[in-house]
Amino acid sequence: MPKSIISAWQTTLRREVELAGKGVHSGAPASVVLHPAEVDTGLRFLVSKHGRIIADIAADVGNVKNLTLCTVLGDESGVSIGTVEHLLAALRGLGIDNCYVEVGSKEVPIMDGSAAEFVAAIDEVGLRELSEPRRFIKVLKPVKVEEGESWGELRPHGTFHLDVEIDFDSSIIGRQRMALDLSPAVFRNELSRARTFGFMRDVEKLWKAGLALGASLDNTVAVGEDRILNTEGLRYQHEFVRHKMLDAVGDLSLAGHPILGAYRSVRGGHRLNAHVVKALLADASAWTIVEAAPLRGIRETYYRPMGLALAAGV
Repeated sequence: MPKSIISAWQTTLRREVELAGKGVHSGAPASVVLHPAEVDTGLRFLVSKHGRIIADIAADVGNVKNLTLCTVLGDESGVSIGTVEHLLAALRGLGIDNCYVEVGSKEVPIMDGSAAEFVAAIDEVGLRELSEPRRFIKVLKPVKVEEGESWGELRPHGTFHLDVEIDFDSSIIGRQRMALDLSPAVFRNELSRARTFGFMRDVEKLWKAGLALGASLDNTVAVGEDRILNTEGLRYQHEFVRHKMLDAVGDLSLAGHPILGAYRSVRGGHRLNAHVVKALLADASAWTIVEAAPLRGIRETYYRPMGLALAAGV
């Protein structure tokens, strides 16, 4: 299957793949095994303990338990798994519909702070088409959520379009905005390597709260008062807004199916992304399920890599 397009049929991995690292918040060792899954499984987290599966948690917005600095999913028994957004972004960004993610810790490993290592592992094993058409959530009317100066909105659109704007009180970041139509090629080339970032001024406060204990220059872009502390600098122009877009891809995957719609986010994050998904699904008149195979126009439009629109400081 060419890497520049997605099949109109549901997909899964050709074979399992394992990745290991550490949790960015706990600092503890963490690993995941990505397993192939059958039609209509969706994306699911299998939490294991001492070699036994103790929870099966769907990547569904209804299972969100916490949105502080990362996205945490859990079940009613209290089992949870954190920092799922970068892996979910890789799965959704590459067009994977069905996958079991086996996790033996409380967090998905942070790897290098981006989705790049997940993408590389998935590309190495490849994808397999399944026997049923891909299903999309098609946005039928605008749905908007406002939280103070932040807002997010989903609108009808023929592709999955992202338009994200950030605005930080930092001379290093400032105001950045980027818009693009998502395809596997665009995700791989324009978003997958964008790393999470944090401010040095917040480090002690986070540590006291038991957060960011595993953060380092190996997995985080460290922003000082007047410079970036990572010796290699940035990977992209406007890497900060690109990472926020990567997060949005992961968080919007919690809708349960790929979205046909345009997402606009201003000063948002995990909390806003999840709340927009919840607002959409709560309004039955705002969306419908469509299949790719019978709708030739969707396949032709959705899977063609689109041009990149970049606007900085607008």
